[in-house]
Amino acid sequence: MFQGATSLSLDAKGRMAIPARHRESLLAAAEGRLVMTAHPHRCLLLYPAPDWAPIRAKILAAPSLEAQSAKLRRLLVGFAVDLEMDSAGRVLVSPELRQYAGLEKDVWLVGQGQHFELWSDAGWKQQQEEIFALGDKLLPPGLADLAL
Repeated sequence: MFQGATSLSLDAKGRMAIPARHRESLLAAAEGRLVMTAHPHRCLLLYPAPDWAPIRAKILAAPSLEAQSAKLRRLLVGFAVDLEMDSAGRVLVSPELRQYAGLEKDVWLVGQGQHFELWSDAGWKQQQEEIFALGDKLLPPGLADLAL
Protein backbone atom coordinates (compact mmCIF):
# COMPACT_ATOMS: atom_id res chain seq x y z
CA MET A 1 0.00 0.00 0.00
CA PHE A 2 1.36 3.38 -1.02
CA GLN A 3 0.73 6.33 1.27
CA GLY A 4 2.31 9.61 2.21
CA ALA A 5 3.33 12.71 0.26
CA THR A 6 6.96 13.18 -0.73
CA SER A 7 8.54 16.32 -2.17
CA LEU A 8 10.84 15.38 -5.07
CA SER A 9 12.80 17.06 -7.83
CA LEU A 10 12.85 16.22 -11.50
CA ASP A 11 16.35 16.25 -12.97
CA ALA A 12 17.28 18.10 -16.18
CA LYS A 13 16.15 15.10 -18.28
CA GLY A 14 12.76 14.87 -16.53
CA ARG A 15 13.65 11.84 -14.41
CA MET A 16 12.22 11.33 -10.94
CA ALA A 17 13.73 9.10 -8.27
CA ILE A 18 11.14 6.84 -6.65
CA PRO A 19 11.56 7.18 -2.87
CA ALA A 20 13.52 4.27 -1.41
CA ARG A 21 10.64 3.30 0.88
CA HIS A 22 8.49 2.48 -2.19
CA ARG A 23 11.10 0.91 -4.49
CA GLU A 24 11.05 -2.57 -2.96
CA SER A 25 7.24 -2.72 -3.10
CA LEU A 26 7.25 -1.67 -6.74
CA LEU A 27 9.95 -4.17 -7.59
CA ALA A 28 8.04 -6.93 -5.80
CA ALA A 29 4.64 -6.01 -7.25
CA ALA A 30 5.69 -5.23 -10.79
CA GLU A 31 9.40 -5.97 -11.24
CA GLY A 32 9.87 -2.21 -11.66
CA ARG A 33 7.37 -2.01 -14.54
CA LEU A 34 5.08 1.00 -14.15
CA VAL A 35 2.49 2.93 -16.12
CA MET A 36 2.08 6.70 -15.95
CA THR A 37 -0.89 8.54 -17.38
CA ALA A 38 -2.86 11.77 -17.13
CA HIS A 39 -5.61 12.40 -14.58
CA PRO A 40 -8.55 14.76 -15.27
CA HIS A 41 -7.48 16.91 -12.28
CA ARG A 42 -4.22 17.84 -14.08
CA CYS A 43 -1.96 15.56 -12.08
CA LEU A 44 -0.42 12.30 -13.24
CA LEU A 45 -1.16 8.76 -12.11
CA LEU A 46 1.59 6.21 -11.52
CA TYR A 47 0.57 2.55 -11.28
CA PRO A 48 2.45 -0.72 -10.97
CA ALA A 49 1.82 -2.24 -14.42
CA PRO A 50 -0.23 -5.22 -13.10
CA ASP A 51 -2.58 -2.85 -11.24
CA TRP A 52 -3.07 -0.66 -14.33
CA ALA A 53 -3.96 -3.56 -16.66
CA PRO A 54 -7.54 -4.17 -15.35
CA ILE A 55 -8.26 -0.43 -15.34
CA ARG A 56 -7.10 -0.13 -18.96
CA ALA A 57 -9.17 -3.18 -19.91
CA LYS A 58 -12.29 -1.69 -18.35
CA ILE A 59 -11.78 1.62 -20.15
CA LEU A 60 -11.16 -0.11 -23.48
CA ALA A 61 -14.29 -2.23 -23.02
CA ALA A 62 -16.48 0.89 -22.84
CA PRO A 63 -18.30 1.87 -26.05
CA SER A 64 -15.89 3.89 -28.18
CA LEU A 65 -18.69 5.81 -29.91
CA GLU A 66 -20.17 7.05 -26.64
CA ALA A 67 -18.75 10.58 -26.21
CA GLN A 68 -17.89 10.49 -22.52
CA SER A 69 -16.25 7.05 -22.75
CA ALA A 70 -14.25 8.16 -25.79
CA LYS A 71 -13.01 11.27 -23.97
CA LEU A 72 -11.95 9.26 -20.93
CA ARG A 73 -10.18 6.73 -23.19
CA ARG A 74 -8.34 9.52 -25.01
CA LEU A 75 -7.13 10.94 -21.71
CA LEU A 76 -6.26 7.83 -19.70
CA VAL A 77 -5.16 5.41 -22.42
CA GLY A 78 -3.99 8.07 -24.86
CA PHE A 79 -1.50 9.52 -22.39
CA ALA A 80 -0.46 6.17 -20.85
CA VAL A 81 3.27 5.44 -20.97
CA ASP A 82 4.98 2.21 -19.97
CA LEU A 83 7.95 2.90 -17.70
CA GLU A 84 10.66 0.87 -16.06
CA MET A 85 12.67 1.93 -13.05
CA ASP A 86 16.36 2.18 -13.84
CA SER A 87 19.08 0.78 -11.58
CA ALA A 88 18.98 4.00 -9.52
CA GLY A 89 15.21 3.72 -8.97
CA ARG A 90 14.38 6.55 -11.39
CA VAL A 91 11.64 6.86 -13.99
CA LEU A 92 11.47 9.27 -16.91
CA VAL A 93 8.40 11.51 -16.98
CA SER A 94 7.73 12.16 -20.67
CA PRO A 95 7.74 15.77 -21.93
CA GLU A 96 4.07 15.39 -22.93
CA LEU A 97 3.02 14.33 -19.43
CA ARG A 98 5.18 17.02 -17.80
CA GLN A 99 3.49 19.63 -19.98
CA TYR A 100 -0.01 18.26 -19.29
CA ALA A 101 0.45 18.40 -15.51
CA GLY A 102 2.52 21.60 -15.47
CA LEU A 103 5.49 19.82 -13.90
CA GLU A 104 8.70 21.71 -13.52
CA LYS A 105 11.54 20.90 -11.14
CA ASP A 106 9.65 20.54 -7.83
CA VAL A 107 6.96 17.86 -7.70
CA TRP A 108 4.97 15.85 -5.13
CA LEU A 109 4.54 12.09 -5.23
CA VAL A 110 1.39 11.25 -3.25
CA GLY A 111 0.51 7.68 -2.30
CA GLN A 112 -3.11 6.73 -2.93
CA GLY A 113 -3.20 3.09 -1.85
CA GLN A 114 -2.61 1.04 -5.00
CA HIS A 115 -1.11 3.90 -7.02
CA PHE A 116 0.47 7.35 -6.78
CA GLU A 117 -0.50 10.81 -7.93
CA LEU A 118 2.25 13.11 -9.20
CA TRP A 119 1.54 16.81 -8.72
CA SER A 120 3.32 20.01 -9.61
CA ASP A 121 4.33 21.97 -6.53
CA ALA A 122 1.69 24.63 -7.30
CA GLY A 123 -0.98 22.00 -8.02
CA TRP A 124 -0.35 20.19 -4.73
CA LYS A 125 -0.50 23.46 -2.76
CA GLN A 126 -3.78 24.31 -4.50
CA GLN A 127 -5.20 20.90 -3.53
CA GLN A 128 -4.33 21.56 0.09
CA GLU A 129 -5.95 24.99 0.02
CA GLU A 130 -9.12 23.48 -1.45
CA ILE A 131 -9.17 20.90 1.36
CA PHE A 132 -8.75 23.60 4.02
CA ALA A 133 -11.50 25.69 2.42
CA LEU A 134 -13.99 22.83 2.83
CA GLY A 135 -13.70 23.01 6.61
CA ASP A 136 -16.36 20.86 8.25
CA LYS A 137 -17.87 20.02 4.82
CA LEU A 138 -14.87 17.83 3.95
CA LEU A 139 -16.54 14.43 4.44
CA PRO A 140 -18.51 13.24 1.40
CA PRO A 141 -21.70 11.17 1.65
CA GLY A 142 -20.89 7.69 2.87
CA LEU A 143 -18.05 8.84 5.11
CA ALA A 144 -20.08 11.02 7.48
CA ASP A 145 -19.49 8.56 10.34
CA LEU A 146 -15.70 8.48 9.87
CA ALA A 147 -13.90 9.00 13.16
CA LEU A 148 -10.24 9.96 13.23
